[in-house]
Amino acid sequence: MNDIKLMNRAADNIRILAASMVEKAKSGHPGGAMGGADFVNVLFSEFLVYDPANPAWESRDRFFLDPGHMSPMLYSVLAMTGKYSMDELSQFRQWGSPTPGHPEVDIMRGVENTSGPLGQGHTYAVGAAIAAKFLKARFGDVMNQTIYTYISDGGIQEEISQGAGRIAGTLGLDNLVMFYDSNDIQLSTATDAVTNEDVEKKYRSWGWHVINIAGNDAQSIRDALNEAKKETERPTLIIGKTVMGKGALRADGTSYEACCDTHGAPLGGDAYKNTIKNLGGDLDNPFVIFPEVAEMYAARAEELKYIVADKNAEREQWAKQNPELAVKFAEFFSGKAPKVDWAAIEQKPGAATRNASATVLGALATQVENMIVASADLSNSDKTDGFLKKTHAFTKGDFSGAFFQAGVSELTMAAVCVGMALHGGVIAGCGTFFVFSDYMKPVVRMAALMELPVKFIWTHDAFRVGEDGPTHEPVEQEAQIRLMEKLKNHKGHNSMLVLRPADADETTAAWRLAMENVSTPTGLIFSRQDIAKLPEGTDYSQAAKGAYIVAGADANPDVILVASGSEVATLVAGAELLRKDGLKVRIVSAPSEGLFRSQSKEYQESIIPAGAKVFGLTAGLPVNLQGLVGSNGKVFGLESFGFSAPYKVLDEKLGFTADNVYKQVKEMF
Repeated sequence: MNDIKLMNRAADNIRILAASMVEKAKSGHPGGAMGGADFVNVLFSEFLVYDPANPAWESRDRFFLDPGHMSPMLYSVLAMTGKYSMDELSQFRQWGSPTPGHPEVDIMRGVENTSGPLGQGHTYAVGAAIAAKFLKARFGDVMNQTIYTYISDGGIQEEISQGAGRIAGTLGLDNLVMFYDSNDIQLSTATDAVTNEDVEKKYRSWGWHVINIAGNDAQSIRDALNEAKKETERPTLIIGKTVMGKGALRADGTSYEACCDTHGAPLGGDAYKNTIKNLGGDLDNPFVIFPEVAEMYAARAEELKYIVADKNAEREQWAKQNPELAVKFAEFFSGKAPKVDWAAIEQKPGAATRNASATVLGALATQVENMIVASADLSNSDKTDGFLKKTHAFTKGDFSGAFFQAGVSELTMAAVCVGMALHGGVIAGCGTFFVFSDYMKPVVRMAALMELPVKFIWTHDAFRVGEDGPTHEPVEQEAQIRLMEKLKNHKGHNSMLVLRPADADETTAAWRLAMENVSTPTGLIFSRQDIAKLPEGTDYSQAAKGAYIVAGADANPDVILVASGSEVATLVAGAELLRKDGLKVRIVSAPSEGLFRSQSKEYQESIIPAGAKVFGLTAGLPVNLQGLVGSNGKVFGLESFGFSAPYKVLDEKLGFTADNVYKQVKEMF
């Protein structure tokens, strides 16, 4: 272990860098970073096991930062490990800089997760800990790592922390260690103005091991981490009482510690100057790693070489003894789409697409060994039980199965699945009713931003939920989720793939697209009610183009009918009536406009020609199809909340019938 004076010097170095980054940027949050410096210094210089030469090493420990506004602390300690230069720190929050205001996942630089909305970061850690347990159950000690995470007062207050705490405690995630930076100060108030809960008792009630320490004392941090590492039954929460803005002085030389003002703004002017002097920095050149600190981290890098070499030697020996497992290990972490016998999946004609999804999930459960599926207490209704019936759910001490029963916690469940994806080695999917995607949207957005291939499985896709009434009937949700197909990620691609299949066989095609999509999240939207099979001869492989012509189309059509999901079958029925009147009709199934718009202009024109008369039918807001229908077209959709009644009655009352398709189209001529 390093000398305590040296450890304190290193922590002060982090404080100097953090305060200087914010000062130069004239923007940011110095106080929390200064208070948390001691913990990250101890963790990175003495405990965290990673490969300095291979940041993507599968067996590494992970560190998930929850309060992204404390990015100066993370960048500073990573600079000491050689992942950032002083020039890069000095460009904090600037255009093109690798040090954005909130960390964005960059494994090669040691940033394990994008940290933005408070509460999500530590929930990702719970997911990563579950993924590690899942993989350890299959590969043994080659996946014997520790997942560390760091949470602030804000993260503790966010409601997602209840779901994360409950799940981690219930599953006994003893490979999870969380440091709670408890400094009694938040952005606009002291914490006692908004909460008086006993955090220790709360986490103990969830089954956590809780340790209380002085969070700015290096030896206390060491002792707590050593104790946490010995825990074999429970996740550990280390409550560290820290000082917001530790070491900060005001312009008049008095203490600037434990003050809201240092939370979210540069120290400024003489306060900054006094603080840097107080911490032993050089005002003329604050962006420096002290020689003795650089030497300490260099020594740790040498230690890690030997630690990693020993672990890799153990893994090589394991691979020789378990060649089939070694091949499987490499496949799991390859990031490639899994091999699935799609042709062998047989669907029941006329089934609800949620049931068709269950059929696919049953095949995936037996063919994709690194897939984990979750449900928010709805597995027998969202039909993720198609997967569950071929495996079993995780329980404390047993991660040999592949199903995660999340309980009623859609937001938490989604973030846990994102954490699994961030860990790597697993494919994660989670299910609930589509209307409850409202709870999940913040995580869906982060999955899209991080380009993670999580599969979001949403059933009960429209007002046809029926008797449950408007609280359970999604109307505007499809429009909200489909906006993610229009939003580009930083690689210039659609940030998400959204698929709403038209029948059971198109469901298989949609699932294939989802599993082969390894670069963005996928949303799969399924029906509760049965849907008639599309006309014989329909080429479902064309679903891969986002929109395609259903079998039986007339040449040189007078009108093109467009829909997704169950409305396609309604168009088929309506088309029969229109043809009796002599109209020539083409029906287009459009499971994904985003995917369709990614095709060539020639293909798009061949499906929906410019200037054609186009009619769109959607059980959601008309805006769902306006981009496809165009200015010459017409969309019939639902522009109000739903109602409580049997779904067939709702179809009649709301106009989702063959007769109304006939009526609406005839009015266009």
